[in-house]
Amino acid sequence: MEVVLIACGSFNPITNMHLRMFELARDHLQDTEKYRVVRGIISPVGDGYRKKGLIEARHRVEMARLATKTSDWIEVDTWESLQPDWVETAKVVRHHYEELKAAQQDQGEDGTLSYGKKRRMEEEHPSINEAQPPQLFLLCGADVLESFGVPNLWKPADVEELAGHGVVCITRGGSDPEAFVHQSDALWRHRRNIHLVREWVTNEVSATHVRRSLRRGRSVRYLLPDAVVTYVREERLYSAQSEQKNAHVVLAPLARYADAGPS
Repeated sequence: MEVVLIACGSFNPITNMHLRMFELARDHLQDTEKYRVVRGIISPVGDGYRKKGLIEARHRVEMARLATKTSDWIEVDTWESLQPDWVETAKVVRHHYEELKAAQQDQGEDGTLSYGKKRRMEEEHPSINEAQPPQLFLLCGADVLESFGVPNLWKPADVEELAGHGVVCITRGGSDPEAFVHQSDALWRHRRNIHLVREWVTNEVSATHVRRSLRRGRSVRYLLPDAVVTYVREERLYSAQSEQKNAHVVLAPLARYADAGPS
């Protein structure tokens, strides 16, 4: 089964660990001999997310592009970042799945197999009667998986939808995603679609720590791709002032779901 991995998040800034997650997920899925990972998508969140310290999407997208320039399978998609308002992760995944289905349909229409040969293949292998697009799995860290339980941060229906598609979670030190899956009824129902991947080469790089180092004038080399380090320096990103952006604004999902009341 072909799989596309999609990671949604701030990428503020993108770090080597973000890229490492894709490699770990691909290795884990392909080791099962059930999946073949064909593509990775990085989808930076738009400015409407209103997270404290979140710099402009144009910078975060460009840094992600620079970080993936040497990858032959991970790419950056700008659709989410260009939306005027914050878009729920479930809607982002839905959008990309529709794109995968449309691409599959276009590929089928452009196929070169003769009608007779195609009919014979369909009769011999009924499972290929209708070409299926790759599965789309959400790639995330354990902190994101555990945030599914934070009140008003995620809609319960969205958690169900994401878990139904498939989730690949990379564990971090001190996290216990297995326990969280066990405690969550929604995740437990879809436990067979949730792939927990342990990173044995521990790496606790976080964008929050990177921004703190940058504010203090410390080196972040080898924590970020070199091209990203250069971009940050040239654009003079991540200052004490930028870290206060959105400091007094309610995070978009909290504001939206709190106003909506219980769903």
